[in-house]
Amino acid sequence: MISVKKVLNSSVVLVEKEEQELIALGRGIGYGKKPGDFISDEEVDKIFLSIDTMKSAQFFELIDEIPIQYFEMTKSIVTLAEKASLNNLNTNIYLTLSDHLHFAVERYEKGLNVSNRLQWEISNYYPKEYEIGLRAISVLAEAFHCKLPEEEAANIAFHLINAQTDTTVVSNGMEKAKLVGTIISMVRYAVMQPIDTNSVHYSRFVTHVRYFVDRYFSQGLIDEKEDELYRQMWSLYPNAMDIATKVKAYIDKTYDTQIPENEIAYLGVHINRLMNHSSMNS
Repeated sequence: MISVKKVLNSSVVLVEKEEQELIALGRGIGYGKKPGDFISDEEVDKIFLSIDTMKSAQFFELIDEIPIQYFEMTKSIVTLAEKASLNNLNTNIYLTLSDHLHFAVERYEKGLNVSNRLQWEISNYYPKEYEIGLRAISVLAEAFHCKLPEEEAANIAFHLINAQTDTTVVSNGMEKAKLVGTIISMVRYAVMQPIDTNSVHYSRFVTHVRYFVDRYFSQGLIDEKEDELYRQMWSLYPNAMDIATKVKAYIDKTYDTQIPENEIAYLGVHINRLMNHSSMNS
């Protein structure tokens, strides 16, 4: 059983479970409840950690403003994401995405449209998340009788991208998508050859860049002391390594950091494969 600490609305309740303060979500679970009452586990659709006490006032105010339908919509979107193998999503998405969906519908009703300048990058480099975003706006259209622009799929995908990041790391999904797009554009320009974007080599290259950017923003870059691969790559594939080094210089300057040599070597491997495949097809 879960002890009720505060009823936020009829479907969102602040509870205590195993000496932790949590938010419980479930249709009607707060109806008729008061502090000290109990809720069974079966009544709760989702439990997620409350934000820190410093922000609790704003948090409670926000919870009170968002109708339960948007939490339920977010739950449906998360279910779609899990079926698409986007697992271990940060539970904060139940608040952040619900708030976003509520605001998106309000904007639609007022005739306002906020453009997403990274729609192309997100749709191309985060296709799973973007596809879920497209399905989500179809569900929203049916539930709220609103036809949101396709750009909104990118906004929803952004929340899913963010939710895949460790909660201890300050991350920004839009910034990640922008960096992925910048790296790929730099490489495609530097290769100076037609690239088959439908090839397996291009797909592997894009996947590598995505994981590199994910590691970069989560401070998980590979920084091994052994630099044999780095030396070998410069010896065997100097053109690919020159391009990879230019990518490193851009990132180091833009984000005031130092990308390890091992990461540059691995990037060089994928650039070389891309270059070889492109030259064979040209």
